[in-house]
Amino acid sequence: MKITNIRLDRLRLNLDPPFHAAWDPTPRTHFDATVVRVETDQGIVGIGSGDTMDGFEAFEHLFIGTDPLQIMRQIRAIETINFHAGRFWPLEVALWDIIGKVTGVPVSVLFGNMATRIPAYMSTGELKSPEERVESALIARKQGFRAMKIRIDRHGIERGIASVRGVREALGDDFTIMVDLNQAWRMAGDVDPALDVKTVSRTVRRLEEMGVFWVEEPLPYTDLSGLKDLRASTGLRIAGGEMLPSFNDVLTYLDHDLLDVYQMDCVLAIGMHRSRTAAELAQHRNRQFTPHSWTNGIGVLANLHVAAGVGAAPYFEFPYDPSGWTAERRDFMLTKPVWIDTDGYVNVPDTPGIGVELDEDAVERCAVR
Repeated sequence: MKITNIRLDRLRLNLDPPFHAAWDPTPRTHFDATVVRVETDQGIVGIGSGDTMDGFEAFEHLFIGTDPLQIMRQIRAIETINFHAGRFWPLEVALWDIIGKVTGVPVSVLFGNMATRIPAYMSTGELKSPEERVESALIARKQGFRAMKIRIDRHGIERGIASVRGVREALGDDFTIMVDLNQAWRMAGDVDPALDVKTVSRTVRRLEEMGVFWVEEPLPYTDLSGLKDLRASTGLRIAGGEMLPSFNDVLTYLDHDLLDVYQMDCVLAIGMHRSRTAAELAQHRNRQFTPHSWTNGIGVLANLHVAAGVGAAPYFEFPYDPSGWTAERRDFMLTKPVWIDTDGYVNVPDTPGIGVELDEDAVERCAVR
């Protein structure tokens, strides 16, 4: 089998009203997605998405004419490009999609087949008033969610603490709450300093008193000593690693035992295979793994296959925070959005490959000309 063509469909969904992402100072008036299609001489097409794939055209000759089933060769080629250009991990997703279709099984089976569904946590994306956040949590529980992640902005700690307290009081101790401080990395142009270790430590102590399950990305990636000290000083789990740029960076975190929960996103950071390997290393050391999945529905599915393959625990991230971020907005290129079942689980598609069903009309309608 040979790769004959790699097609990039660049899409844009206009957002009205805008989405006010907690980690982005600029309201988002559109949502971009790049769909990767790897075509082969046997008529099998693999689909991936996630990162932007900007600049890939300069490197596509490294893959045209090669065997998509030689997956380690392809992964190593993508890693060499990462040093010089962007992160082209959506290409790996499309290649695994081909492998799954050739073998006739979901990719999660190839990755270990530890689970066919995982409990979802509602991963919120906007900063809301405590009253609005409580209302959203009550709705989430009615929809089947048993857990929620709340964003706390570095400029609004008291508001964030009040939101966590309100949700805890309204929903009780059997509803799991996570908190994301969004401190590890920055959007382009955001040069405001992160909260220092002392401020974060005080915040973590307050959250621990409210029974928060984990605090995510509490410090910049470069602050290894701060992370180590913070983790040693609290009984609250420390989570992170979603955008660590290389497999070696993840190994450094593992070697220094900096996190309780590892969250590498396979379409933004280190790819599906490396995420699987890192997850197994973390689990072998009695640490947890559950991936970040804040891209689009294809990225959600790719991370779900990794998570189900290795048996991620205890929850899977489900990006959802209506009305700003709905499943329909997130998955606008799919025939139907990924959703949870009545028990609050997100299920792995049982079709071969990743299980992507593109809405070709939406792809055509939202194409960037």
